[in-house]
Formats: sequence, C-alpha cells, structure tokens
Amino acid sequence: MCEAEGRVEVATVVDHKIPHRGDQKLFWRRSNWQSLCSTHHSRDKQREELRL
Repeated sequence: MCEAEGRVEVATVVDHKIPHRGDQKLFWRRSNWQSLCSTHHSRDKQREELRL
C-alpha cells in the first residue's frame, strides 16, 4: 500500500528507494524496492530524483 498525506491508496508502481541510474544489480535488488501509487511515483519521486 502507498500511504501519504494520511490516505491509504493501492500501490501500482514498484519504486527504487535508491535510484539505480542504469545499474542492473541495483535495479533488481528487492531490498531497494518500495511500493507506491502512480501519483506519488510520478509527481513526488521524480521531483525528488531531479534534486539529486
């Protein structure tokens, strides 16, 4: 489940906690995965990665 702003939504996206930037080992490392809804992945996570 994706939980943000006090709401619980169905997770629809597997997100990488640490951006993999093409590293296949990091891409497939399950401990680096988290579930997010598409709204938070597309908006919030992408904005966060642009700052890195």
